[in-house]
Amino acid sequence: MRRIGGRDIVAAILIALVAGAVFTSPPLQTLQGLSLDILTALRWKLIGNRRDPATSPVVVVAIDGETYDTPPFKGSPTQTWTREIGRVLGSITEGGAKVIGFDVIFKNSIEQSEIPFGDAPLGARMRGFDREYLIALRQISDNGKLVLGEILSNDHPEPPYRAQQLAVRNNVRALNVHTDADDVIRRMPLTFSIEGRPVPAMAVELAARALGAKVEIAPSGAAELSGYAIPSAVPNTLTLNFRGLGRDVPAYSFADLRACVEKGDRDFFRRAFDGKVVLLGTALNFEDRKLTSMRLSGGYDGAPGPRCALPAPASTAQKARSDVAGVFVHATVVRNLIERDAVTELGFPLRTILTIAFAAIIACAACIFAPGGALIAWFGLTAVYAAAALGAFVHALALPMAEPALASLAALAMMIGYRFVLADRDERFLRKSFAFYLAPEVINTMVASGKMPALGGEMRNVTMFFSDLSGFSSIAETMTPGELVTLMNEYLSAMTDIIEGHGGYVDKYIGDSIVAMFGAPADDPAHARNAVHAALKCHERLAELNASNPAFAGHGLSHRIGLNSGEAVVGNIGSRRRFNYTVMSDTVNVASRLEGANKYYGTAIMASETTMAQSGDVFAWRELDAIRVMGRGEAIKVFEPLAEKGAESTGQTKVAAAYAEGLACWRAREFTKAAEAFDGVAKIDPASALFAKRAKAFAANPPSPEWTPVNALEGK
Repeated sequence: MRRIGGRDIVAAILIALVAGAVFTSPPLQTLQGLSLDILTALRWKLIGNRRDPATSPVVVVAIDGETYDTPPFKGSPTQTWTREIGRVLGSITEGGAKVIGFDVIFKNSIEQSEIPFGDAPLGARMRGFDREYLIALRQISDNGKLVLGEILSNDHPEPPYRAQQLAVRNNVRALNVHTDADDVIRRMPLTFSIEGRPVPAMAVELAARALGAKVEIAPSGAAELSGYAIPSAVPNTLTLNFRGLGRDVPAYSFADLRACVEKGDRDFFRRAFDGKVVLLGTALNFEDRKLTSMRLSGGYDGAPGPRCALPAPASTAQKARSDVAGVFVHATVVRNLIERDAVTELGFPLRTILTIAFAAIIACAACIFAPGGALIAWFGLTAVYAAAALGAFVHALALPMAEPALASLAALAMMIGYRFVLADRDERFLRKSFAFYLAPEVINTMVASGKMPALGGEMRNVTMFFSDLSGFSSIAETMTPGELVTLMNEYLSAMTDIIEGHGGYVDKYIGDSIVAMFGAPADDPAHARNAVHAALKCHERLAELNASNPAFAGHGLSHRIGLNSGEAVVGNIGSRRRFNYTVMSDTVNVASRLEGANKYYGTAIMASETTMAQSGDVFAWRELDAIRVMGRGEAIKVFEPLAEKGAESTGQTKVAAAYAEGLACWRAREFTKAAEAFDGVAKIDPASALFAKRAKAFAANPPSPEWTPVNALEGK
């Protein structure tokens, strides 16, 4: 996870604005429809249909394949079916239907046929054929229960033939549909302007008559039916809610109903059609098929209604199809209006704001996380949003799906590109610069801290770590070059792993020496503590290598470590063409001198007073001496870390107590007492042996009154 700055936030906002504006723009308006398709499919797959078709306020009388295969319709032109249609409509009306709508158009009559038949046209011989049919239309229409359908068009209008129009007294309404740019029907028109006045579409007229109300059009264009404000994202349309994918609308085969009329079963018609809106239309595999919002989930040509007279065909099982019979689109409009269940879509402003907001969230995630993590965040947030959108769609509110998902994915890609080209250049440079000499964990910490080293140098408070193998030159003379390289690689690898594992940075190797620093380049407030930890671990690890590693066998290697904390200049230092990340200051020189000072006291680790103070109350220490190193006039107190506090051994505690007593007497010029204290542990502690010898010498020949208890070291 990386930190984000003001520039990153501005970039994320700009990217989100661009992505949101693009994916909600008019050229990509098909995405709005795709969102409806996706929501319809998800709702069906995850929730299903919980509505009983018997409760549907609308039913369909289907002129289906069974009708075409059943006498007297089989093999006869549809113009000759009108008498039977009239009979069935009469029975439906007697059964208590509220209103009947035609989704079929008889553009001409058999009586108008010009086909030769003997010495006269067929139409002349069929005069009066439609009389009973037209009388049935008139009777049903006069009761306000019949609406015929027509197709409005400037070029190719399709009205019912004139006699039908006269029979129903122009109770004719448009069957035209609203098709999106991708030829999918997701919305239906509410009204059409005819002779300058709004006239309801077929389905709207049927719903209005069923409710006993009229469609009211406000000056703003909003439509209202029986107190229901019809939601219209696209002006003068209703967004279809295919809650049951067609399976919630009963469909009765016209062939079975005609046989039911012949059977005289009036009770069946009452059970099936009482209080219902009835739509007569075709349900065929080759005619009047419509692509709708159900195209992804698949829709159905209704739920097969109960049978009256004919046995159900063997192939009654329906399969979901991407297209449905057009009559079920009109049936859905009727049901949506009566049940007040039309889909409410967000308008363009809200849809755009929501898309931009989602894209902004993903852009920020892409700014914070690595590309893989950002992609996971996109999947997760998209899934959460999809669940919320699905929950809203269950209640007929359609939130945009495709636009936020695609806009946020584009924002993710753009933000990754922005980071690669601009924001992460410095980070990549640093990772590349330090890859070969800094532990990955330290690089990650350095990047995450946001405190990058300034190129050219900066002041940092650091702890320097110097180590050197004791007497290594004489040991190296006894080894072959191959053995020497193997030994050094094993030693340096082991020590480096420990140093880097504690957040240190190895500046350089000088033969068998290691120069490292803590607190840079990665900012580390606990650099002194980590440096002391690393020194103790290095000392333990060398003992393990001497005991177990074959390359160390017989050599008995030991090393000296010097630690010092203070201000230092760190950065890329060198020539214009070649430079290294390194450190310079008096802090470095003192650490180097302390490493060498170990040989005088027989110690393995020596730290300055500043390192001891900055490490906190974590370790057990013993003060060794006050010394003046070569090249520095000011005396410094030096200490030896024994172990973590509470982990020191009994022997270490005994030696430290005796040493502290002796050092106090030494500084008080009580040299005899000092010698006695140091002598008590001199055999097991080289530093005590050194002080015992010096104390005895001063006891025999006391120093001048100007003497100060500071040991001036003359060598490095």
